[in-house]
Amino acid sequence: MALPPGGATPRTPRAMSPAALPETGGDGTAPERSASGGGLDSLIAAAASPWSRFAARRLGQLLISVLILVTASFLMIHLVPGDPVRAALGLDASQGVVNARRAALGLNDPLWLQYVHYLRNLLTGKMGDSITSGLPVAQTIGQRLPATLELAGCAFAVAIAVAVPLGLTMGVVTRGGRRRGAELSFTAVAVVLGAIPGFLLAFGLIDVFSVQLGWTPVALQGGFSSYVLPVLSLAIGPSVILARILRLEVLAALQADYVRTARAKRLPSARLYLGHVLPNALTATITVCGLLLAGLVAGTVLIENVFAWPGLGQTMVVSIISKDYPVVQGIVLVYGTGVLLVNLVVDVTLALLDPRSTIRES
Repeated sequence: MALPPGGATPRTPRAMSPAALPETGGDGTAPERSASGGGLDSLIAAAASPWSRFAARRLGQLLISVLILVTASFLMIHLVPGDPVRAALGLDASQGVVNARRAALGLNDPLWLQYVHYLRNLLTGKMGDSITSGLPVAQTIGQRLPATLELAGCAFAVAIAVAVPLGLTMGVVTRGGRRRGAELSFTAVAVVLGAIPGFLLAFGLIDVFSVQLGWTPVALQGGFSSYVLPVLSLAIGPSVILARILRLEVLAALQADYVRTARAKRLPSARLYLGHVLPNALTATITVCGLLLAGLVAGTVLIENVFAWPGLGQTMVVSIISKDYPVVQGIVLVYGTGVLLVNLVVDVTLALLDPRSTIRES
Protein backbone atom coordinates (compact mmCIF):
# COMPACT_ATOMS: atom_id res chain seq x y z
CA MET A 1 0.00 0.00 0.00
CA ALA A 2 1.35 3.36 -1.00
CA LEU A 3 1.85 5.88 1.76
CA PRO A 4 0.83 9.48 1.27
CA PRO A 5 3.49 12.12 1.07
CA GLY A 6 5.13 12.68 4.43
CA GLY A 7 4.87 9.03 5.51
CA ALA A 8 1.66 9.46 7.56
CA THR A 9 -0.61 6.47 7.93
CA PRO A 10 -4.13 7.17 6.57
CA ARG A 11 -6.92 7.19 9.12
CA THR A 12 -9.97 4.98 8.68
CA PRO A 13 -13.28 6.84 9.21
CA ARG A 14 -14.89 5.72 12.50
CA ALA A 15 -18.48 4.52 12.35
CA MET A 16 -20.90 6.58 14.48
CA SER A 17 -23.23 4.83 16.84
CA PRO A 18 -26.99 5.12 16.22
CA ALA A 19 -27.37 7.16 19.43
CA ALA A 20 -24.89 9.74 18.17
CA LEU A 21 -26.59 10.14 14.81
CA PRO A 22 -28.96 13.12 14.48
CA GLU A 23 -32.59 12.27 14.20
CA THR A 24 -34.00 12.79 10.73
CA GLY A 25 -37.39 12.53 9.20
CA GLY A 26 -38.44 10.45 6.28
CA ASP A 27 -37.15 13.02 3.84
CA GLY A 28 -33.76 13.22 5.54
CA THR A 29 -34.38 16.56 7.25
CA ALA A 30 -34.13 17.10 11.04
CA PRO A 31 -37.55 17.34 12.70
CA GLU A 32 -38.50 20.59 14.41
CA ARG A 33 -39.01 20.62 18.20
CA SER A 34 -42.69 20.79 19.03
CA ALA A 35 -44.03 24.07 20.33
CA SER A 36 -45.71 22.30 23.24
CA GLY A 37 -42.38 20.86 24.38
CA GLY A 38 -40.75 24.30 24.31
CA GLY A 39 -43.65 25.84 26.22
CA LEU A 40 -43.43 23.11 28.85
CA ASP A 41 -39.72 23.73 29.28
CA SER A 42 -40.40 27.44 29.73
CA LEU A 43 -43.02 26.75 32.38
CA ILE A 44 -40.68 24.39 34.24
CA ALA A 45 -37.89 26.96 34.11
CA ALA A 46 -40.21 29.70 35.39
CA ALA A 47 -41.47 27.48 38.21
CA ALA A 48 -37.90 26.66 39.19
CA SER A 49 -36.86 30.34 39.48
CA PRO A 50 -36.26 31.75 43.00
CA TRP A 51 -38.91 34.44 42.54
CA SER A 52 -41.58 31.87 41.65
CA ARG A 53 -40.73 29.75 44.68
CA PHE A 54 -40.68 32.87 46.85
CA ALA A 55 -44.12 33.99 45.61
CA ALA A 56 -45.61 30.50 45.98
CA ARG A 57 -44.26 30.12 49.50
CA ARG A 58 -45.42 33.55 50.66
CA LEU A 59 -48.86 33.06 49.11
CA GLY A 60 -49.20 29.67 50.79
CA GLN A 61 -48.21 31.11 54.16
CA LEU A 62 -50.70 33.95 53.73
CA LEU A 63 -53.56 31.60 52.87
CA ILE A 64 -52.79 29.31 55.82
CA SER A 65 -52.58 32.29 58.20
CA VAL A 66 -55.88 33.70 56.93
CA LEU A 67 -57.56 30.31 57.36
CA ILE A 68 -56.31 30.06 60.95
CA LEU A 69 -57.50 33.62 61.63
CA VAL A 70 -60.94 32.92 60.17
CA THR A 71 -61.28 29.70 62.18
CA ALA A 72 -60.26 31.44 65.41
CA SER A 73 -62.74 34.27 64.84
CA PHE A 74 -65.50 31.74 64.11
CA LEU A 75 -64.83 29.77 67.31
CA MET A 76 -64.81 32.97 69.34
CA ILE A 77 -68.59 33.14 69.63
CA HIS A 78 -68.83 29.44 70.55
CA LEU A 79 -66.13 29.50 73.24
CA VAL A 80 -67.87 32.22 75.24
CA PRO A 81 -69.63 30.71 78.28
CA GLY A 82 -73.40 30.89 78.18
CA ASP A 83 -75.69 32.05 75.43
CA PRO A 84 -74.15 34.99 73.54
CA VAL A 85 -77.55 36.07 72.21
CA ARG A 86 -79.04 36.14 75.71
CA ALA A 87 -76.01 38.02 76.99
CA ALA A 88 -76.30 40.60 74.20
CA LEU A 89 -80.06 41.12 74.45
CA GLY A 90 -80.12 41.14 78.24
CA LEU A 91 -82.09 39.26 80.85
CA ASP A 92 -85.25 41.26 80.15
CA ALA A 93 -85.59 39.92 76.60
CA SER A 94 -88.25 37.26 76.17
CA GLN A 95 -87.30 33.72 75.23
CA GLY A 96 -89.15 34.10 71.93
CA VAL A 97 -87.03 37.10 70.95
CA VAL A 98 -83.85 35.21 71.90
CA ASN A 99 -84.89 32.15 69.88
CA ALA A 100 -85.77 34.29 66.87
CA ARG A 101 -82.41 36.04 67.02
CA ARG A 102 -80.56 32.72 67.33
CA ALA A 103 -82.41 31.37 64.32
CA ALA A 104 -81.63 34.52 62.32
CA LEU A 105 -77.95 34.17 63.15
CA GLY A 106 -77.95 30.47 62.32
CA LEU A 107 -76.76 29.44 65.78
CA ASN A 108 -79.21 26.52 65.93
CA ASP A 109 -77.47 24.70 63.06
CA PRO A 110 -74.71 22.12 63.65
CA LEU A 111 -71.26 23.57 64.25
CA TRP A 112 -69.76 22.30 60.98
CA LEU A 113 -72.69 23.73 59.00
CA GLN A 114 -72.27 27.09 60.73
CA TYR A 115 -68.58 27.06 59.77
CA VAL A 116 -69.41 26.33 56.13
CA HIS A 117 -71.96 29.16 56.07
CA TYR A 118 -69.44 31.46 57.77
CA LEU A 119 -66.79 30.78 55.11
CA ARG A 120 -69.29 31.18 52.30
CA ASN A 121 -70.52 34.50 53.66
CA LEU A 122 -66.97 35.80 54.03
CA LEU A 123 -66.17 34.90 50.43
CA THR A 124 -69.19 36.93 49.33
CA GLY A 125 -68.31 39.88 51.57
CA LYS A 126 -70.91 39.19 54.27
CA MET A 127 -69.85 39.23 57.93
CA GLY A 128 -73.24 38.71 59.48
CA ASP A 129 -75.47 41.11 61.40
CA SER A 130 -75.05 42.83 64.73
CA ILE A 131 -76.95 41.21 67.60
CA THR A 132 -77.83 44.49 69.27
CA SER A 133 -78.51 46.82 66.33
CA GLY A 134 -79.32 44.33 63.57
CA LEU A 135 -77.14 46.27 61.11
CA PRO A 136 -74.74 44.39 58.81
CA VAL A 137 -71.29 44.07 60.36
CA ALA A 138 -69.66 45.03 57.05
CA GLN A 139 -71.58 48.31 57.07
CA THR A 140 -70.45 49.11 60.61
CA ILE A 141 -66.83 48.34 59.77
CA GLY A 142 -67.01 50.37 56.57
CA GLN A 143 -68.19 53.41 58.53
CA ARG A 144 -65.48 53.16 61.21
CA LEU A 145 -62.47 51.86 59.28
CA PRO A 146 -61.48 55.17 57.57
CA ALA A 147 -61.01 56.93 60.92
CA THR A 148 -58.72 54.15 62.16
CA LEU A 149 -56.68 54.15 58.95
CA GLU A 150 -56.29 57.92 59.12
CA LEU A 151 -55.03 57.75 62.69
CA ALA A 152 -52.63 54.84 62.10
CA GLY A 153 -51.38 56.28 58.79
CA CYS A 154 -50.66 59.72 60.25
CA ALA A 155 -48.88 58.19 63.25
CA PHE A 156 -46.75 56.00 61.00
CA ALA A 157 -45.80 58.95 58.79
CA VAL A 158 -44.82 61.04 61.83
CA ALA A 159 -42.80 58.15 63.29
CA ILE A 160 -40.84 57.71 60.03
CA ALA A 161 -40.36 61.46 59.60
CA VAL A 162 -38.87 61.72 63.11
CA ALA A 163 -36.95 58.43 63.30
CA VAL A 164 -35.04 58.55 59.99
CA PRO A 165 -33.37 61.99 60.40
CA LEU A 166 -32.85 61.43 64.13
CA GLY A 167 -31.31 57.98 63.74
CA LEU A 168 -29.08 59.06 60.84
CA THR A 169 -27.91 62.19 62.66
CA MET A 170 -27.13 60.36 65.91
CA GLY A 171 -25.30 57.63 64.00
CA VAL A 172 -23.10 60.16 62.20
CA VAL A 173 -22.50 62.29 65.29
CA THR A 174 -21.60 59.39 67.61
CA ARG A 175 -19.54 57.34 65.12
CA GLY A 176 -16.23 55.97 66.37
CA GLY A 177 -17.13 56.60 70.04
CA ARG A 178 -17.46 60.35 69.62
CA ARG A 179 -19.72 62.51 71.82
CA ARG A 180 -20.28 59.87 74.44
CA GLY A 181 -22.56 62.18 76.43
CA ALA A 182 -24.91 62.72 73.50
CA GLU A 183 -25.05 58.96 72.89
CA LEU A 184 -25.93 58.18 76.52
CA SER A 185 -28.55 60.94 76.68
CA PHE A 186 -30.17 59.81 73.43
CA THR A 187 -30.23 56.16 74.55
CA ALA A 188 -31.69 57.00 77.98
CA VAL A 189 -34.46 59.20 76.57
CA ALA A 190 -35.28 56.67 73.86
CA VAL A 191 -35.49 53.79 76.36
CA VAL A 192 -37.78 55.74 78.70
CA LEU A 193 -40.13 56.98 75.97
CA GLY A 194 -40.20 53.59 74.28
CA ALA A 195 -41.16 51.86 77.53
CA ILE A 196 -44.16 54.09 78.30
CA PRO A 197 -47.45 52.56 77.08
CA GLY A 198 -49.27 54.65 74.52
CA PHE A 199 -52.42 55.14 76.59
CA LEU A 200 -50.40 56.44 79.59
CA LEU A 201 -48.58 58.82 77.31
CA ALA A 202 -51.97 59.93 75.98
CA PHE A 203 -53.19 60.81 79.49
CA GLY A 204 -50.02 62.82 80.11
CA LEU A 205 -50.36 64.73 76.85
CA ILE A 206 -54.04 65.47 77.57
CA ASP A 207 -53.19 66.83 81.01
CA VAL A 208 -50.44 69.12 79.69
CA PHE A 209 -51.71 70.35 76.33
CA SER A 210 -55.49 70.14 76.77
CA VAL A 211 -56.18 70.69 80.47
CA GLN A 212 -53.29 72.92 81.54
CA LEU A 213 -52.50 74.83 78.34
CA GLY A 214 -55.77 74.45 76.47
CA TRP A 215 -54.05 74.17 73.09
CA THR A 216 -55.83 71.07 71.79
CA PRO A 217 -59.26 69.49 72.30
CA VAL A 218 -59.50 66.67 74.81
CA ALA A 219 -61.35 64.20 72.58
CA LEU A 220 -63.44 63.59 69.45
CA GLN A 221 -62.42 63.87 65.81
CA GLY A 222 -62.60 67.37 64.40
CA GLY A 223 -60.09 69.69 62.77
CA PHE A 224 -56.31 69.46 62.57
CA SER A 225 -55.82 70.11 66.29
CA SER A 226 -57.84 67.01 67.19
CA TYR A 227 -55.27 64.82 65.40
CA VAL A 228 -52.23 66.15 67.26
CA LEU A 229 -52.48 64.32 70.59
CA PRO A 230 -53.75 60.94 69.29
CA VAL A 231 -51.06 60.87 66.59
CA LEU A 232 -48.31 61.84 69.05
CA SER A 233 -49.51 59.22 71.54
CA LEU A 234 -49.14 56.53 68.88
CA ALA A 235 -45.97 57.83 67.18
CA ILE A 236 -43.59 58.79 70.01
CA GLY A 237 -42.80 55.27 71.20
CA PRO A 238 -42.26 53.68 67.76
CA SER A 239 -40.25 56.68 66.52
CA VAL A 240 -37.62 56.48 69.28
CA ILE A 241 -37.38 52.69 68.97
CA LEU A 242 -36.85 52.94 65.22
CA ALA A 243 -34.34 55.77 65.68
CA ARG A 244 -32.23 53.60 68.03
CA ILE A 245 -32.22 50.69 65.57
CA LEU A 246 -31.41 52.97 62.63
CA ARG A 247 -28.53 54.52 64.54
CA LEU A 248 -26.97 51.09 65.08
CA GLU A 249 -27.39 50.26 61.39
CA VAL A 250 -25.78 53.57 60.41
CA LEU A 251 -22.80 52.86 62.68
CA ALA A 252 -22.38 49.46 61.04
CA ALA A 253 -22.67 50.94 57.54
CA LEU A 254 -20.03 53.57 58.29
CA GLN A 255 -17.50 50.77 58.88
CA ALA A 256 -18.13 49.17 55.47
CA ASP A 257 -15.56 49.16 52.68
CA TYR A 258 -17.74 51.09 50.24
CA VAL A 259 -17.89 54.01 52.69
CA ARG A 260 -14.10 54.06 52.92
CA THR A 261 -13.94 54.04 49.14
CA ALA A 262 -16.45 56.91 48.95
CA ARG A 263 -14.41 58.90 51.46
CA ALA A 264 -11.27 58.25 49.44
CA LYS A 265 -13.02 59.73 46.41
CA ARG A 266 -13.81 62.82 48.53
CA LEU A 267 -17.57 62.64 47.96
CA PRO A 268 -19.61 65.40 49.59
CA SER A 269 -20.93 64.51 53.04
CA ALA A 270 -24.57 64.85 52.00
CA ARG A 271 -24.09 62.49 49.08
CA LEU A 272 -22.12 60.04 51.20
CA TYR A 273 -24.65 59.83 54.02
CA LEU A 274 -27.88 60.16 52.03
CA GLY A 275 -26.84 58.28 48.91
CA HIS A 276 -24.71 55.45 50.33
CA VAL A 277 -25.09 55.06 54.09
CA LEU A 278 -28.82 55.67 54.54
CA PRO A 279 -30.14 53.27 51.83
CA ASN A 280 -28.03 50.39 53.18
CA ALA A 281 -29.05 51.15 56.75
CA LEU A 282 -32.74 51.32 55.84
CA THR A 283 -32.69 47.88 54.21
CA ALA A 284 -32.26 46.20 57.59
CA THR A 285 -34.77 48.57 59.22
CA ILE A 286 -37.73 47.87 56.95
CA THR A 287 -38.66 44.74 58.89
CA VAL A 288 -38.92 46.79 62.07
CA CYS A 289 -41.01 49.37 60.21
CA GLY A 290 -43.49 46.65 59.26
CA LEU A 291 -43.74 45.46 62.84
CA LEU A 292 -44.21 49.03 64.03
CA LEU A 293 -46.99 49.63 61.52
CA ALA A 294 -48.76 46.47 62.66
CA GLY A 295 -48.31 47.59 66.26
CA LEU A 296 -49.71 51.02 65.44
CA VAL A 297 -52.84 49.48 63.93
CA ALA A 298 -53.33 47.35 67.05
CA GLY A 299 -52.48 50.27 69.35
CA THR A 300 -55.35 52.32 67.97
CA VAL A 301 -57.74 50.20 70.06
CA LEU A 302 -56.69 51.88 73.32
CA ILE A 303 -55.88 55.30 71.90
CA GLU A 304 -59.28 55.58 70.21
CA ASN A 305 -61.02 54.89 73.51
CA VAL A 306 -58.91 57.46 75.35
CA PHE A 307 -59.73 60.20 72.83
CA ALA A 308 -63.26 58.95 71.94
CA TRP A 309 -62.05 58.51 68.35
CA PRO A 310 -64.83 57.10 66.13
CA GLY A 311 -62.82 54.18 64.77
CA LEU A 312 -62.74 50.40 64.90
CA GLY A 313 -60.98 50.34 68.26
CA GLN A 314 -63.75 52.20 70.04
CA THR A 315 -66.38 50.11 68.27
CA MET A 316 -64.61 46.91 69.30
CA VAL A 317 -64.55 47.84 73.00
CA VAL A 318 -68.21 48.89 72.94
CA SER A 319 -69.12 45.61 71.20
CA ILE A 320 -67.21 43.56 73.78
CA ILE A 321 -69.00 45.33 76.62
CA SER A 322 -72.39 44.80 74.98
CA LYS A 323 -71.39 41.21 74.00
CA ASP A 324 -72.09 41.90 70.34
CA TYR A 325 -69.82 39.10 69.17
CA PRO A 326 -70.50 39.22 65.39
CA VAL A 327 -69.14 42.78 65.35
CA VAL A 328 -66.13 41.69 67.42
CA GLN A 329 -65.54 38.82 64.97
CA GLY A 330 -65.55 41.16 62.00
CA ILE A 331 -63.19 43.69 63.61
CA VAL A 332 -60.77 40.94 64.66
CA LEU A 333 -60.73 39.70 61.07
CA VAL A 334 -59.97 43.20 59.78
CA TYR A 335 -57.15 43.78 62.27
CA GLY A 336 -55.65 40.33 61.69
CA THR A 337 -55.83 40.59 57.91
CA GLY A 338 -54.22 44.02 58.07
CA VAL A 339 -51.28 42.68 60.08
CA LEU A 340 -50.82 39.78 57.64
CA LEU A 341 -50.88 42.11 54.64
CA VAL A 342 -48.34 44.42 56.26
CA ASN A 343 -45.99 41.48 56.82
CA LEU A 344 -46.45 40.41 53.20
CA VAL A 345 -45.63 43.89 51.93
CA VAL A 346 -42.51 43.97 54.11
CA ASP A 347 -41.32 40.60 52.78
CA VAL A 348 -41.85 41.65 49.17
CA THR A 349 -40.11 44.99 49.75
CA LEU A 350 -37.11 43.29 51.31
CA ALA A 351 -36.95 40.84 48.42
CA LEU A 352 -36.98 43.70 45.90
CA LEU A 353 -34.30 45.66 47.75
CA ASP A 354 -32.08 42.63 48.38
CA PRO A 355 -32.80 39.86 45.83
CA ARG A 356 -29.93 37.80 47.27
CA SER A 357 -32.00 37.13 50.39
CA THR A 358 -34.79 35.74 48.20
CA ILE A 359 -32.40 33.44 46.38
CA ARG A 360 -30.83 32.21 49.62
CA GLU A 361 -34.22 31.61 51.19
CA SER A 362 -35.48 29.78 48.10
